[in-house]
This record gives sequence, C-alpha cells and structure tokens, in this order.
Amino acid sequence: MLLLLLGIVLLHVAALVLLFVSTIVSAWTSSDIGTSDLWTNCSIINGGYRCDGASTGEWIQAVQALMILSIIFSCLALFLFFCQLFTLQKGGRFFITGTFQIIASLFVMSGAIIYTVMSPEWVPDTDEFGYSYILAWVSFPMALISGLIYVILRKRE
Repeated sequence: MLLLLLGIVLLHVAALVLLFVSTIVSAWTSSDIGTSDLWTNCSIINGGYRCDGASTGEWIQAVQALMILSIIFSCLALFLFFCQLFTLQKGGRFFITGTFQIIASLFVMSGAIIYTVMSPEWVPDTDEFGYSYILAWVSFPMALISGLIYVILRKRE
C-alpha cells in the first residue's frame, strides 16, 4: 500500500511539475527568429534579443487563466490528499482530491485547446509548437489519470 501511495504522489508531483514548466517557460511556439509563450514574445532583432508582452487578446488571457487555475487546483488536490490521508476513515475514498485533480486536468486541456485553435491567427506559419506546449498536453493525461486513481483509491490501515 505504501508503494502505491508513493507512486500516486510521484505521478501527481510529476504532473504538477509539468504544469509549472509549461506555464512558466517561454516556448509554446518557436522559430529561428524567436519564441513566444503565454506571457512574452521574444525575437532576435539585429543581433539583439527583444521580449515584448504577450498580446492582450481575450483568448490568450483565457489560456493564461486556465493554466494558472490548473496549477492551483493541482496544488490544492495534493494538499487535500495529504489532509485526507490522515483524516479519512478506513475504507473511505479520496473523492475530493480526485475531483480537484480531474478539474485541474480539464483546465489544462481547455487552455491547450484554446491555444491550438487560436494561435494560427497570432503565430506566423513558420513557427512550430514548442516543448512547453507539448508538456501542457502531456500533463493533461497525467493529471486526469492521477485524478481517476484518487477517485478509485480506498484508504486502508
């Protein structure tokens, strides 16, 4: 049982790290002349590196909000798991923890979908999706799976 709990916590922490990295790092799209993410657009101009704030469009603000909410809900789920681990009765399920983690996964999925659909209007055709964008998509199933495991998991002694 201890190894199962350790595995679930490691899966949760891995998903949380991926969420943090994908939200913070400036590599949602990249090209030879620069990168862009949820917060800044950086480019190489005349040999210098210049970063400007991201556009103020509603869709990029929605993606920013959804990614931040996914991190908050995932952190809350981890905190609730440890609280429930010590307070939940024997045989009880971790419904609250699982619900928060599933909601976090839905937030990151929604943010990545919005970015995927709306970025062609904002990102040049020469740019490619970067590793932060891919990490956001990888963190979605990890968070969803850990949330489903929490819902199925029963507390034993």
